[in-house]
Amino acid sequence: MRRKDREITEKQEIFNIIQKCDVCRLAFFDEKFPYIVPLNFGATLENDTITLYFHGANAGKKMELLEKNNAVAFEFDGTHKLVEGEKACNYTMKYESVCGTGYLEKLPQEQKLQAFTVIMKQYTDKKQLSFSPEALEATAVLKLTINEIRGKRNA
Repeated sequence: MRRKDREITEKQEIFNIIQKCDVCRLAFFDEKFPYIVPLNFGATLENDTITLYFHGANAGKKMELLEKNNAVAFEFDGTHKLVEGEKACNYTMKYESVCGTGYLEKLPQEQKLQAFTVIMKQYTDKKQLSFSPEALEATAVLKLTINEIRGKRNA
């Protein structure tokens, strides 16, 4: 990273940035160009390891690309604030971001409920969540095991 003064390496701090976000962008390998898709997500931090979870349809381009190559890149960003300067070249942006790579896998049926619960906790404080068995069966739930992760902040 060029700007080491903005780099974040502490996993708890990176996880805190992720928790402030509402979308994660996943990049898949496609034939000619990368394929990027914004997704709702959930995240856990256990033993200094961050794991990401996603849900979506069982079919479509994302799933086709996943079957061909499960190596993906991901990106989060937030807390944007424009800082004006005297001249256009002196403007800057305050932000926090997290980028990384990892391996994505489709979870088996028996692991979906736990992952769905993690995803829902990203968006709601409700303690009691119920899921219909039909929805769990019809939805793909994906787990991203992180290979590399970095945070960056211009505060």
